Amino acid sequence: MNELTLVVMAAGMGSRFGGLKQITPVDEDGNFLIDYSVYDAIKAGFKKVVFIIKEENLEAFKETIGKRIEDKIPVEYAFQKLEDIPSFMKIPEGRVKPWGTTHAILAAKDKVKGPFAVINADDFYGYDSYHIVAEFLKNNTTDQVSIPYPFNKVDSKFGSVKRGVLFLENEKVTKILECSIEYQDEKVIASPLLNPENKFEIEKDHPVSMNMFGFQRNMMDYLEEYFHTFMKKHINELDTIECLLPECLEEYLEKGKLTLQYRISKSTWLGVTYKEDLEGVKQKLKEMKERREYPSHLWFV
Repeated sequence: MNELTLVVMAAGMGSRFGGLKQITPVDEDGNFLIDYSVYDAIKAGFKKVVFIIKEENLEAFKETIGKRIEDKIPVEYAFQKLEDIPSFMKIPEGRVKPWGTTHAILAAKDKVKGPFAVINADDFYGYDSYHIVAEFLKNNTTDQVSIPYPFNKVDSKFGSVKRGVLFLENEKVTKILECSIEYQDEKVIASPLLNPENKFEIEKDHPVSMNMFGFQRNMMDYLEEYFHTFMKKHINELDTIECLLPECLEEYLEKGKLTLQYRISKSTWLGVTYKEDLEGVKQKLKEMKERREYPSHLWFV
């Protein structure tokens, strides 16, 4: 089997957070959430990391996380570029934002040679999640896998969040719907991003996707096919449209072209959607270190 690769989506600027939140320190040593992700992935058996970033952020990444981890695991960088599009497309005047998470992962296509995991740069998933994905990909050569979390463990008390609402049956994901989710009068209301008028209520502990997946190498072919089809379909909406990974998965699930299993992790999720989330994340990481789940100084062990 080809060596496992960790693909980290880090091209977003985090507009609600107000800065490049992927390189915001979360502990006294100046580590970022990405550091904890890479630390856990190495421990779980991943052999390479590919960061998907904006090209203009390359030096910032190299001078921060790159120099901390490059002697511990091979590191490569892939650039999500607005101009990396099919020939039938023309970039609308004024468009500066790339084309979504499907487009982001495709930026790493030439750097991924075998099974791979996908994560968000600004999420902490915990060691057990990486271990589960690694073991799944070592023992399964056909299916994909998702690591869901209960919504009330991945929400923010400071506002709405975007999550993939999952519908599960017999260890498989039968449907995935990318939504904006918020509390309204003690109820949890999900609004699909593509059809926001079709709101629906979910239980507080309903499983949602945090964009942690384990994929076979052929998933890159699915993503490329879907991206071309999606952009052609929305050719008159190119000023605003985004091609989202959950919507891609949902289409292939509906067509029966792929099987997306799920596994439940024992790990705690942490993330920074809003500035106000940051202090809570720092405190929980400190508590994990006090319980010796992580060393006092992450990279100095």
